[in-house]
Amino acid sequence: MQHHVPPSPWVQLPRGDWAALRSATPLTLTEKDLDQLRGINDRLSLDEVAEVYLPISRLLNLYVAATQDLHRATDTFLGTLAAKVPFVIGVAGSVAVGKSTTSRILQALLSRWPDHPEVALVTTDGFLHPNAELERRGLMERKGFPESFDTGALVRFVGQVKAGVPEVSAPVYSHLTYDIVPDERIVVRQPDVLIVEGLNVLQTGAEDERRVFVSDFFDFSIYVDAEEEDVTRWYVERFKRLRDTAFQDPRSYFTRYADLSDEEANEVALDIWRRINGRNLARNILPTRTRADLILHKGPEHDVEQVWLRKL
Repeated sequence: MQHHVPPSPWVQLPRGDWAALRSATPLTLTEKDLDQLRGINDRLSLDEVAEVYLPISRLLNLYVAATQDLHRATDTFLGTLAAKVPFVIGVAGSVAVGKSTTSRILQALLSRWPDHPEVALVTTDGFLHPNAELERRGLMERKGFPESFDTGALVRFVGQVKAGVPEVSAPVYSHLTYDIVPDERIVVRQPDVLIVEGLNVLQTGAEDERRVFVSDFFDFSIYVDAEEEDVTRWYVERFKRLRDTAFQDPRSYFTRYADLSDEEANEVALDIWRRINGRNLARNILPTRTRADLILHKGPEHDVEQVWLRKL
Protein backbone atom coordinates (compact mmCIF):
# COMPACT_ATOMS: atom_id res chain seq x y z
CA MET A 1 0.00 0.00 0.00
CA GLN A 2 1.41 3.34 -1.04
CA HIS A 3 1.24 6.26 1.35
CA HIS A 4 0.27 9.56 -0.20
CA VAL A 5 2.88 12.25 0.45
CA PRO A 6 1.35 15.71 0.15
CA PRO A 7 3.21 17.98 -2.28
CA SER A 8 5.58 20.49 -0.71
CA PRO A 9 6.57 23.91 -2.02
CA TRP A 10 10.08 23.30 -0.68
CA VAL A 11 13.18 21.41 -1.70
CA GLN A 12 14.63 20.37 1.68
CA LEU A 13 18.37 19.72 1.62
CA PRO A 14 20.71 18.61 4.40
CA ARG A 15 23.91 20.62 4.58
CA GLY A 16 26.02 18.05 2.71
CA ASP A 17 23.68 17.97 -0.29
CA TRP A 18 23.42 21.75 -0.31
CA ALA A 19 27.22 22.12 -0.18
CA ALA A 20 27.56 20.04 -3.35
CA LEU A 21 25.60 22.74 -5.22
CA ARG A 22 28.54 25.11 -4.82
CA SER A 23 29.87 23.60 -8.06
CA ALA A 24 33.12 25.38 -8.96
CA THR A 25 32.33 28.66 -7.20
CA PRO A 26 35.65 29.87 -5.74
CA LEU A 27 36.05 30.85 -2.10
CA THR A 28 37.00 34.53 -2.28
CA LEU A 29 37.07 35.29 1.46
CA THR A 30 40.01 34.80 3.81
CA GLU A 31 40.07 34.18 7.55
CA LYS A 32 41.00 37.84 8.01
CA ASP A 33 37.93 38.88 6.00
CA LEU A 34 35.78 36.61 8.13
CA ASP A 35 37.08 38.14 11.36
CA GLN A 36 35.71 41.49 10.21
CA LEU A 37 32.35 40.07 9.11
CA ARG A 38 31.45 37.89 12.09
CA GLY A 39 28.91 39.16 14.58
CA ILE A 40 29.32 39.11 18.34
CA ASN A 41 29.24 35.53 19.65
CA ASP A 42 29.10 34.17 16.07
CA ARG A 43 31.31 31.16 15.39
CA LEU A 44 31.06 31.19 11.60
CA SER A 45 33.96 29.35 9.94
CA LEU A 46 35.40 29.38 6.43
CA ASP A 47 34.12 25.81 6.03
CA GLU A 48 30.58 27.04 6.62
CA VAL A 49 31.10 29.89 4.16
CA ALA A 50 32.21 27.35 1.55
CA GLU A 51 29.48 24.80 2.28
CA VAL A 52 26.50 27.08 2.92
CA TYR A 53 27.09 30.59 1.63
CA LEU A 54 28.95 29.88 -1.61
CA PRO A 55 25.99 27.83 -2.95
CA ILE A 56 23.71 30.73 -1.99
CA SER A 57 26.06 33.13 -3.77
CA ARG A 58 26.00 30.96 -6.88
CA LEU A 59 22.18 30.68 -6.79
CA LEU A 60 21.75 34.42 -6.36
CA ASN A 61 24.19 35.15 -9.17
CA LEU A 62 22.03 33.01 -11.46
CA TYR A 63 18.88 34.77 -10.24
CA VAL A 64 20.41 38.23 -10.77
CA ALA A 65 21.44 37.33 -14.34
CA ALA A 66 17.97 35.93 -15.13
CA THR A 67 16.26 39.00 -13.68
CA GLN A 68 18.50 41.33 -15.67
CA ASP A 69 17.56 39.41 -18.84
CA LEU A 70 13.87 39.86 -18.01
CA HIS A 71 14.31 43.60 -17.58
CA ARG A 72 16.14 43.80 -20.92
CA ALA A 73 13.33 41.84 -22.57
CA THR A 74 10.76 44.29 -21.21
CA ASP A 75 12.82 47.27 -22.40
CA THR A 76 13.11 45.70 -25.85
CA PHE A 77 9.35 45.16 -25.97
CA LEU A 78 8.63 48.74 -24.94
CA GLY A 79 11.34 50.18 -27.15
CA THR A 80 12.91 52.02 -24.23
CA LEU A 81 16.50 52.40 -23.12
CA ALA A 82 17.69 49.74 -20.72
CA ALA A 83 17.38 51.01 -17.14
CA LYS A 84 19.52 49.84 -14.26
CA VAL A 85 17.19 48.05 -11.85
CA PRO A 86 18.80 46.70 -8.67
CA PHE A 87 18.16 43.16 -7.49
CA VAL A 88 16.74 43.41 -3.95
CA ILE A 89 17.29 40.70 -1.33
CA GLY A 90 15.50 40.61 2.02
CA VAL A 91 17.05 38.87 5.03
CA ALA A 92 14.79 38.21 8.03
CA GLY A 93 14.97 36.37 11.34
CA SER A 94 15.00 36.75 15.10
CA VAL A 95 17.23 38.88 17.28
CA ALA A 96 20.52 37.00 17.92
CA VAL A 97 19.95 34.39 15.20
CA GLY A 98 22.80 35.71 13.03
CA LYS A 99 20.94 37.45 10.20
CA SER A 100 23.31 40.43 10.27
CA THR A 101 26.34 38.17 9.78
CA THR A 102 24.49 36.32 7.01
CA SER A 103 23.83 39.65 5.28
CA ARG A 104 27.44 40.82 5.56
CA ILE A 105 28.77 37.50 4.23
CA LEU A 106 26.41 37.63 1.26
CA GLN A 107 27.35 41.25 0.56
CA ALA A 108 31.04 40.32 0.53
CA LEU A 109 30.55 37.26 -1.68
CA LEU A 110 28.11 38.82 -4.15
CA SER A 111 30.28 41.91 -4.63
CA ARG A 112 33.05 39.64 -5.91
CA TRP A 113 30.96 38.45 -8.88
CA PRO A 114 31.86 40.46 -12.03
CA ASP A 115 28.28 41.11 -13.15
CA HIS A 116 27.14 42.92 -9.98
CA PRO A 117 30.09 44.44 -8.12
CA GLU A 118 28.10 47.15 -6.30
CA VAL A 119 26.25 45.50 -3.43
CA ALA A 120 24.68 47.76 -0.80
CA LEU A 121 23.49 46.62 2.63
CA VAL A 122 20.93 48.49 4.70
CA THR A 123 19.44 47.36 8.00
CA THR A 124 15.94 48.35 9.01
CA ASP A 125 17.20 49.47 12.44
CA GLY A 126 17.70 52.90 10.90
CA PHE A 127 13.95 53.09 10.33
CA LEU A 128 13.05 52.64 13.98
CA HIS A 129 11.37 55.68 15.42
CA PRO A 130 13.77 57.70 17.61
CA ASN A 131 13.61 56.85 21.31
CA ALA A 132 11.92 60.16 22.11
CA GLU A 133 9.10 59.28 19.73
CA LEU A 134 8.86 55.71 21.05
CA GLU A 135 8.62 57.08 24.59
CA ARG A 136 5.93 59.55 23.52
CA ARG A 137 3.93 56.67 22.04
CA GLY A 138 4.60 54.33 24.98
CA LEU A 139 6.46 51.87 22.73
CA MET A 140 9.91 51.55 24.34
CA GLU A 141 8.92 48.11 25.65
CA ARG A 142 7.94 47.14 22.11
CA LYS A 143 11.08 48.29 20.32
CA GLY A 144 11.58 45.95 17.37
CA PHE A 145 7.85 45.24 17.04
CA PRO A 146 6.34 46.35 13.70
CA GLU A 147 4.71 49.44 15.23
CA SER A 148 8.09 50.75 16.42
CA PHE A 149 9.28 51.28 12.82
CA ASP A 150 8.57 54.09 10.37
CA THR A 151 7.40 51.59 7.78
CA GLY A 152 6.30 54.31 5.38
CA ALA A 153 9.83 55.72 5.24
CA LEU A 154 11.29 52.22 4.77
CA VAL A 155 8.92 51.43 1.89
CA ARG A 156 9.71 54.77 0.23
CA PHE A 157 13.45 54.17 0.59
CA VAL A 158 13.42 50.69 -0.98
CA GLY A 159 10.92 51.80 -3.62
CA GLN A 160 13.16 54.68 -4.69
CA VAL A 161 16.24 52.46 -4.86
CA LYS A 162 14.29 49.91 -6.90
CA ALA A 163 13.10 52.69 -9.23
CA GLY A 164 16.69 53.69 -9.99
CA VAL A 165 16.78 57.04 -8.19
CA PRO A 166 20.45 58.15 -8.39
CA GLU A 167 20.89 58.80 -4.66
CA VAL A 168 18.68 57.60 -1.82
CA SER A 169 19.54 58.07 1.85
CA ALA A 170 18.51 56.22 4.99
CA PRO A 171 18.84 57.06 8.70
CA VAL A 172 21.65 55.52 10.76
CA TYR A 173 21.08 53.60 13.99
CA SER A 174 23.61 53.25 16.80
CA HIS A 175 23.57 50.04 18.83
CA LEU A 176 25.81 51.83 21.33
CA THR A 177 23.36 54.63 22.12
CA TYR A 178 20.35 52.45 21.22
CA ASP A 179 18.92 55.28 19.13
CA ILE A 180 18.87 56.96 15.73
CA VAL A 181 22.00 59.06 15.12
CA PRO A 182 20.91 62.68 14.52
CA ASP A 183 21.99 64.26 11.22
CA GLU A 184 23.72 61.09 9.97
CA ARG A 185 22.60 59.23 6.84
CA ILE A 186 23.75 56.30 4.74
CA VAL A 187 23.59 57.02 1.01
CA VAL A 188 22.82 54.34 -1.58
CA ARG A 189 23.78 55.15 -5.18
CA GLN A 190 22.20 52.83 -7.74
CA PRO A 191 23.69 49.52 -6.55
CA ASP A 192 23.52 46.36 -8.62
CA VAL A 193 22.21 44.51 -5.57
CA LEU A 194 20.57 45.85 -2.40
CA ILE A 195 20.35 43.67 0.72
CA VAL A 196 17.70 44.75 3.24
CA GLU A 197 18.15 43.09 6.63
CA GLY A 198 15.68 43.28 9.49
CA LEU A 199 13.36 41.56 11.92
CA ASN A 200 10.07 42.20 10.15
CA VAL A 201 10.99 42.66 6.47
CA LEU A 202 8.78 39.76 5.37
CA GLN A 203 5.75 40.92 7.26
CA THR A 204 2.55 41.98 5.52
CA GLY A 205 -0.88 43.01 6.74
CA ALA A 206 -3.38 40.72 5.09
CA GLU A 207 -6.21 42.81 6.50
CA ASP A 208 -5.15 45.80 4.38
CA GLU A 209 -4.74 44.78 0.75
CA ARG A 210 -4.24 48.37 -0.39
CA ARG A 211 -0.94 48.85 1.42
CA VAL A 212 2.47 48.43 -0.14
CA PHE A 213 4.97 46.42 1.92
CA VAL A 214 8.74 46.44 1.75
CA SER A 215 8.70 42.76 0.75
CA ASP A 216 6.80 43.75 -2.43
CA PHE A 217 10.13 45.05 -3.76
CA PHE A 218 12.13 41.89 -3.00
CA ASP A 219 13.42 39.72 -5.82
CA PHE A 220 14.59 37.08 -3.32
CA SER A 221 14.24 36.62 0.43
CA ILE A 222 16.04 34.61 3.09
CA TYR A 223 14.90 33.63 6.59
CA VAL A 224 17.54 32.66 9.15
CA ASP A 225 15.92 30.10 11.44
CA ALA A 226 16.67 28.21 14.65
CA GLU A 227 14.83 26.64 17.57
CA GLU A 228 13.74 29.31 20.06
CA GLU A 229 15.56 27.67 22.97
CA ASP A 230 18.81 27.96 21.00
CA VAL A 231 18.16 31.59 20.01
CA THR A 232 17.34 32.44 23.63
CA ARG A 233 20.63 30.93 24.78
CA TRP A 234 22.53 32.83 22.06
CA TYR A 235 20.83 36.04 23.14
CA VAL A 236 21.90 35.54 26.75
CA GLU A 237 25.47 34.71 25.65
CA ARG A 238 25.57 37.83 23.46
CA PHE A 239 24.22 39.98 26.30
CA LYS A 240 27.04 38.79 28.57
CA ARG A 241 29.64 39.46 25.86
CA LEU A 242 28.26 42.98 25.44
CA ARG A 243 28.30 43.45 29.22
CA ASP A 244 32.06 42.88 29.09
CA THR A 245 32.62 45.08 26.01
CA ALA A 246 30.18 47.68 24.62
CA PHE A 247 28.26 48.16 27.88
CA GLN A 248 31.52 49.30 29.53
CA ASP A 249 31.47 52.42 27.34
CA PRO A 250 29.94 55.34 29.31
CA ARG A 251 28.07 56.39 26.16
CA SER A 252 26.24 53.06 26.01
CA TYR A 253 22.50 53.10 26.64
CA PHE A 254 23.03 49.86 28.57
CA THR A 255 25.97 51.00 30.69
CA ARG A 256 23.82 50.30 33.80
CA TYR A 257 24.31 46.59 33.06
CA ALA A 258 28.11 46.77 32.89
CA ASP A 259 28.71 45.58 36.45
CA LEU A 260 26.19 42.74 36.58
CA SER A 261 27.39 39.38 37.82
CA ASP A 262 26.93 36.36 35.55
CA GLU A 263 23.84 35.32 37.49
CA GLU A 264 22.35 38.81 37.36
CA ALA A 265 23.17 39.12 33.63
CA ASN A 266 21.40 35.81 32.96
CA GLU A 267 18.30 37.01 34.81
CA VAL A 268 18.20 40.41 33.09
CA ALA A 269 18.79 38.99 29.60
CA LEU A 270 16.13 36.29 30.05
CA ASP A 271 13.67 38.89 31.34
CA ILE A 272 14.27 41.11 28.29
CA TRP A 273 13.90 38.10 26.03
CA ARG A 274 10.61 36.99 27.58
CA ARG A 275 9.07 40.48 27.67
CA ILE A 276 10.21 41.75 24.28
CA ASN A 277 12.24 39.64 21.86
CA GLY A 278 10.56 36.30 22.48
CA ARG A 279 7.10 37.81 22.10
CA ASN A 280 8.10 39.62 18.93
CA LEU A 281 9.51 36.40 17.50
CA ALA A 282 6.35 34.41 18.25
CA ARG A 283 3.84 37.03 17.15
CA ASN A 284 5.48 38.84 14.26
CA ILE A 285 8.70 37.26 12.98
CA LEU A 286 8.27 33.48 12.98
CA PRO A 287 4.89 33.60 11.17
CA THR A 288 6.68 35.17 8.17
CA ARG A 289 9.21 32.32 7.82
CA THR A 290 7.35 30.47 5.06
CA ARG A 291 7.13 33.63 2.96
CA ALA A 292 10.88 33.40 2.32
CA ASP A 293 12.42 31.91 -0.81
CA LEU A 294 15.22 30.30 1.21
CA ILE A 295 15.28 29.15 4.85
CA LEU A 296 18.59 28.54 6.62
CA HIS A 297 17.97 26.34 9.66
CA LYS A 298 20.69 26.47 12.30
CA GLY A 299 21.52 23.85 14.91
CA PRO A 300 22.40 24.39 18.60
CA GLU A 301 26.00 25.38 17.77
CA HIS A 302 24.97 28.20 15.40
CA ASP A 303 25.88 26.19 12.28
CA VAL A 304 23.47 25.77 9.37
CA GLU A 305 22.26 22.15 9.30
CA GLN A 306 19.54 22.27 6.67
CA VAL A 307 18.49 24.51 3.77
CA TRP A 308 14.97 24.84 2.40
CA LEU A 309 14.64 26.30 -1.10
CA ARG A 310 11.22 27.29 -2.39
CA LYS A 311 10.28 25.67 -5.68
CA LEU A 312 9.56 28.16 -8.46
